[in-house]
Amino acid sequence: MKKTLIILTLFVSTLSFSQVNESQTGAWYMYFFNHQFKDSQFGVQGDIQYRNWNIAGDLEQLLLRSGLTYSPKDSNIMFTLGYANITTGAFGDNDDTSGENRIYQEALIPQKILNRVFLTHRFRYEQRFVENQDFRTRYRYNLFINIPLNKPTLEKNAIYTAFYNELFINGQQDIGNNNTVELFDRNRTYLGLGYVLKPSMRFQFGWMNQKTNTWGKGQLQFSFHHNF
Repeated sequence: MKKTLIILTLFVSTLSFSQVNESQTGAWYMYFFNHQFKDSQFGVQGDIQYRNWNIAGDLEQLLLRSGLTYSPKDSNIMFTLGYANITTGAFGDNDDTSGENRIYQEALIPQKILNRVFLTHRFRYEQRFVENQDFRTRYRYNLFINIPLNKPTLEKNAIYTAFYNELFINGQQDIGNNNTVELFDRNRTYLGLGYVLKPSMRFQFGWMNQKTNTWGKGQLQFSFHHNF
């Protein structure tokens, strides 16, 4: 009986993933914010993301995330301790959703090379409390690359190319209820174009391809980056 339940669970899981239309382009609408407290090494940062399986209306995820930041003196490195709440929707006409609460720690390390190539390394460690699953952890590394095209730096009125690649690795493979996941969780590759309205406000539009062990899908991304 136990083996039958395991086989049935795997079949349902596979069927669920197969229903994702890989040829359908989705869209993510995102707002990122960062604020440094006056005369302080502390601040806050976070993001609000509305993700759709399609251009609009078929919820993939609603992500609300924010954290307290700390920047050591005489250093560009920024550390964050934060919390996120995520609502995940099923693909297609199914309106079912699941919830997740997440605690995370990250380090953001900027770097400049070749005079006008701006790199940022982001290391993130997550503790995940996913509905109907055992406690999980995940490791993430993201490399961001911004290159201004018409200005020497990311200054006012600069147009720039934006690229990132992010790798996700699961900390556990057994997630409870006889369900398992692979060590590799997913990878995201993005290419876009950005515009600097002013040093504290940037806009980006681009295309991201996300690949998991079971499916790969393209997403349009619209983002507003705000330092205040």
